[in-house]
Amino acid sequence: MEVALAVSIVLKQDQRSGNLTDGIVKDILTNSPNYPHGIKVRLESGDVGRVKVIND
Repeated sequence: MEVALAVSIVLKQDQRSGNLTDGIVKDILTNSPNYPHGIKVRLESGDVGRVKVIND
């Protein structure tokens, strides 16, 4: 996981629905290199959520 990657995240309010939000990683908020529920990131848009898909 690195800054500037295109990813799809699930926002806290979308955890039940599984709705994904696309964006570019601005900050990585999880300190661990892997985390069972997904690494938490902040997108350039300001949205915060857990990474579900890395988009090439």
